[in-house]
Amino acid sequence: MAEKHIKYKAIVSSDWNECLAPCGPFDLISFNYPALSFDLENIFQQYTGNIISLGESARQIQNLLPNPITEEQVDAYLNKSFVTYQGIPDLIEWCSSRNILFMVNTTGMMGYFQRAFAKGLLPPVPVISAHPMIRFPVKKSDSTYMYELLEIQDKGKNTEAVVHSLSVPPERVILIGDSGGDGPHFEWGAKMDALLIGSMTKYSLSKYCREKLIEIDSHFGVSYHQGEKRDSQRETGFNFMDLAKPIEEFLKQ
Repeated sequence: MAEKHIKYKAIVSSDWNECLAPCGPFDLISFNYPALSFDLENIFQQYTGNIISLGESARQIQNLLPNPITEEQVDAYLNKSFVTYQGIPDLIEWCSSRNILFMVNTTGMMGYFQRAFAKGLLPPVPVISAHPMIRFPVKKSDSTYMYELLEIQDKGKNTEAVVHSLSVPPERVILIGDSGGDGPHFEWGAKMDALLIGSMTKYSLSKYCREKLIEIDSHFGVSYHQGEKRDSQRETGFNFMDLAKPIEEFLKQ
């Protein structure tokens, strides 16, 4: 768990894929098994669109994989393809310098983050909530606490567990998400009066929130309409350090 002697004044709990980084949770699998790319994209679209559960998507992927993903395969992917949106490392460090706990809360794979931290590709993050389908043995040098995320509803449960464990003020919660897979997280956050930020907001998240009468407080980056394709070039033009201002304003309330 994150260092309990630190008095965190707030928490940012954010999705990762297509939210803080222009990549998908299964890209490392398709990188190593290109023949699976089409099936993996279909599975991704179905669970982020709330058509199938995350657990069902994991079962389908495990049935597709010829062999378990190894550390060497994850490293090969990271060496060639690791990327974040502009300003993400700076935002993580900015939060840390102000005793704001930055938590990655994603349907992406634990092993991706284990290896990314081991290779120094990201600043330290105290807590990760991620899927254990790809997961490697914990090393003594590991400083990130890992929560298992088996269904999308676990995003809210895991954020809540961290808030309680570290005595973060419940009215100082900031959630960042992009797709319908973040809908239940935003639904939990709305009950907590959290600051809800849509990042590269997909129609599936807007639709989920509209149907649940949830108001997204702020939109960052590109917001997509129904049927609109992602514009990766436009997305790269936004600097996530610009989120520091709305976060500061929220915490002053």
